[in-house]
Formats: sequence, structure tokens, C-alpha cells
Amino acid sequence: MASSGKGPIPPYFHIDPEKAAGKLSDPIDTARFAKAAAFVAKGRDDLAKRGYSPDGKKRLRKFSTWEVCRYLLSVAPAHLRRVLKANPDLPQGQGEGNSKWFTLEEVLALRDFFAEEGAVNREYRSWRPEGLPAKTIAVANFKGGVGKTSTAAHLAMSAALDGYRVLVVDLDSQGSMTSILGGTVSDEWETAFPLLAKDYAQHVVAENTVRAASGAAPLPLDETLTEALTVSPRNLIQSTHWPNIDLIGAQLNLYWAEFQVPVWRMQLKSWPLWDALTNALEKEKITDDYDIIILDTPPALGYLTINALAAADILLVPLGASFLEFDSTGRFFDMLYSTFASIEDGENRVRRRDGLPEMKFEWDAVRALITRFDAGQQTDLANVIQAYFGDFMTTYRQEVTAMVGQAGVQVNGIYEADYREFNRDTYVRGRETFDRTWAEIKEVVLGTWWRDLQMQNAEAGEEE
Repeated sequence: MASSGKGPIPPYFHIDPEKAAGKLSDPIDTARFAKAAAFVAKGRDDLAKRGYSPDGKKRLRKFSTWEVCRYLLSVAPAHLRRVLKANPDLPQGQGEGNSKWFTLEEVLALRDFFAEEGAVNREYRSWRPEGLPAKTIAVANFKGGVGKTSTAAHLAMSAALDGYRVLVVDLDSQGSMTSILGGTVSDEWETAFPLLAKDYAQHVVAENTVRAASGAAPLPLDETLTEALTVSPRNLIQSTHWPNIDLIGAQLNLYWAEFQVPVWRMQLKSWPLWDALTNALEKEKITDDYDIIILDTPPALGYLTINALAAADILLVPLGASFLEFDSTGRFFDMLYSTFASIEDGENRVRRRDGLPEMKFEWDAVRALITRFDAGQQTDLANVIQAYFGDFMTTYRQEVTAMVGQAGVQVNGIYEADYREFNRDTYVRGRETFDRTWAEIKEVVLGTWWRDLQMQNAEAGEEE
């Protein structure tokens, strides 16, 4: 019998409006959002604890001799065993026979030993010029879902494994980075919010001194601003389960900064709001305490992101290899130009009038990074994106691997995953995804430090 050629009808045909209405709940009021948020908060805590120890605290796993020798120290396993045997005061690791496991603190101690006693032609300790401040990296794009927080978290972990002291500042009120690093933040006073408030309050105090001298009425200095004057970034920094990663965390109330900052700016138009985070990090010498500072921004070009971008030496922009993300990232760069060029124009009109030197925003480097890359389906489009962005692009494309997905489910970074849970080849491929990203960013960091050092030396020579 001949086929009619007709298959099952699409599911959107013949929907009965009356039956559809019967499936609806009562209209949703605002209280229902609170109920949904409470359920999600409970679920979030439950899921987050998948990456925690039985006592509810997050702890960093130990690293095997194989990992230490392959990824963390440039030594052969047999040589490491000989050194440990000859130096019983060094960390010996835990385990039987040749299968030893070391904490990251122990690995850092071994780094220091080999840097002093090891072969002169080997790199045991990552280069860091003395006397220069930390390099600040802002990870930003106003399109969500591009792997921004995941990239920022793994950069922090990569740098920490490389021996650097890292500070992560979570500026996204969703607090995803804070969850990854096991941070606890009870309210906005434990976020970056009081740093912005303090900077404004300090400008109000200075302005009121001028006003008092001229007999003008002072600007209001309310309880929030008065309290903010007592806050230091050091009060906000919390340690994490990584011995050399610290955190300034975030939570939902941080978003109020996006509403409060423009109000403050209206009250005192001379306040350079974009410099608030920079001032907090530099005036309190935070940039001297760390090697790398990583700023994780919200998916919007708001006041928090503007502060992060103004504070950054290096801007990293993650995007997927799709037309929409390419187009959105282009618009992000356009908004960066419009925003910062507008600030420069406004400020420099005043500076020219007052006979002051003009200001200019500059970044040591900008890199766009393709994330979640599928070589089988996205190579052609990625090549087009590479051609248009040119030297803004990293050469490596961050590939999707099974290990990355599994680590995300467990609220862990891939470096926190025990390789024994995977096929070793799977682990090596998964690590390479972020090892190669870190290699490119580290090259930029070291290059900018070197350039800064040469400029510093040249200036010192001119003064002599």
C-alpha cells in the first residue's frame, strides 16, 4: 500500500486554549519570586557542597609525584626522590613507596628549595620583577554564557599552581566565582561595595573642606558613607582553600552599587567614579601584596565593570565561536570606546581649562579568547573571527572537554579534580585546555612586566 507521505503533525498544532488554561497556575505575584529564590538558595547550597569535604568546608586536594614533576616542577621523578631522601627536612609527601602525594603548600616549599639549590638553567619559580606592582586582569564581556567566570577562575588557579600570589575580586552579584572558591559573604559590606562608597566619601570630605572655607553648605555624609570611611580592602579579603589565592567575594546586594553610584555622581559631579576600585587597590598597597589580581565582572557594562576595566592592566574578553557572540563582542568593544572616550573628553575639557595635563585610559594588552570551542563544527567561523580581531585574539582556542563539564557539575575547577577519576589521557587533554590559555596570558603578563621594568630603569637612568 502506498504511503501517504504524512508523518506525525508538529507538536504546536491543535493546542486547545481551554486545556492550556487549565494547566496554568494562578497569576504570579512578587512573593512567588521570593519563594523560588529560597528554593534555589537551598539547592545552590546543596549542589555547592558536592565540591566540599564531609564537614562542609572546601579543601584543595593533594598532588601526586607524577603531577608535581610533570606540571609543577621541572624535575624528573627519580631526581625528586633522590633530593627528598638527601634532605629529610623538606616536605616528604604522604603515601607508600614511590607514590607520594603533596599539598600545594608543600609544592611551593619545594619550588623555593629548587630555586635556591637546583640547576641554574631550570625555571623552578615563575619570574616576577621586584619593585613593580601586581598585574591586574579584568575578564569581561557583556554577553552572558561565554565562559567568563570559568575562565577567570581557572586563570587564578593556573597562576596559583605556577607559584604566584593571586587575589580574585568577584564583582558579579550572582557570586558564581565566590561559590567556586568557597567564599562566604553575608551582605554587601563584605563585597567591593564599601570600597566604592569609601572613595566617594573621601571625595565628599575633601569637597566639604573647600565648601566650609567658602561658606557654602556641605554635602551630606550619611551613615553609610561614614561607615565606609572605616573600611579597608584588607577587611574584605578572605582566604580560600587555595593557599595562595585570596578573595573579595560577592553576593546579591552588591548589585545595589549600580543604583547608588549614579546617585553619588549626581551629588558630586567632580567625583571620578571609575577610579574607585583602582584607588582602593593602590592606596592600600594591595597591588604590592599580590602578583596577579583577577577581576571577574558582571555580564553588563555597568559601573562595577567600568571600575574593573579602569583598574585593569590587561583585558581578557571571552567569547564563543558563533555569529551572535562575535557580533555581541564587537558591540562590547564599541561600547568600551564610547564609554571611555566620553570620560576622556569630559575630563580633559576641564583639565585644559585648568591648565592640567590631560588624562588617557590605556591597557597593557587586550586579548579576546574563544571558549567552548568545537573544532569539528566551529573552525571556519573561528578562523573568520581570528581574521577580524587580529592581534586582539589569543592563538589558542579553549576546547570543550568531558573533564571540564564534569568539574563544572561538581563546582570545582579542573585543577581541583583528582585525575584518578578519569582516564589519564582525558585528564591530560582537560588540563591542556586551561594550561595553554594560562601560557598565553602568562606570556602577556611577563612581557608587560618586562616592558615596565625597562621603562623604570630608563627613567632611573635619566634622573641620574
